[in-house]
Amino acid sequence: MDKIDYKKTEAYLYLPKKPAIIQVPEMAFFAVEGQGDPNTSPAYQEAMSILYGLSFTVKMSKMSGQTPPGYFEYVVPPLEGLWWTDEPGFDGRFAGDKSKFRWISMIRQPDFVDEAVFAWAVEELAQKKPELDLSKARFWRWEEGLCAHILHIGPYDDEPATLDKLDAFTAEQGYAADFSHTRRHHEIYLGDPRRTRSERLRTLLRQPVRKI
Repeated sequence: MDKIDYKKTEAYLYLPKKPAIIQVPEMAFFAVEGQGDPNTSPAYQEAMSILYGLSFTVKMSKMSGQTPPGYFEYVVPPLEGLWWTDEPGFDGRFAGDKSKFRWISMIRQPDFVDEAVFAWAVEELAQKKPELDLSKARFWRWEEGLCAHILHIGPYDDEPATLDKLDAFTAEQGYAADFSHTRRHHEIYLGDPRRTRSERLRTLLRQPVRKI
């Protein structure tokens, strides 16, 4: 049986060929919330260790014979991030001190993952990586709702120009931005900056919108 790869089976959510207005359905995530510059913050690096550790604990459960009910072969989905600051009006464009960033980093989970599977994965990872503070992790079912998104190709610092294009498209379609304390700037990382040149990185940029 082929592995389920959500980037392919639900390509409209990850790899749009052009800007689009979409209704994002509810999905399950492992998530960690924190603050700091993602390039230098120890908290962000720990969040990565926690999220990937938990995600691969579930994926590789088949190796220990402890597969959850409903388990199927799948590709671990890409890292995602919600971003904001304590200053009002943040929309993904930011040229200031990145240590002011607040974020929720997260990785989508297959449909068979629930609170019980999450609790089991935390126990398993705690035995292997006792140095990680797994109390920071949570299982989160989240429906993002109505959004506009666009695929950005290039360095992260060049995202504002792509967001300008998304804003123009959004207005043309009769929508406006809809940011709030529950509706954030959203990025999905489709490339690995450790292995991909910055000019070839692919990042999905997603913004909450409302109909005008």
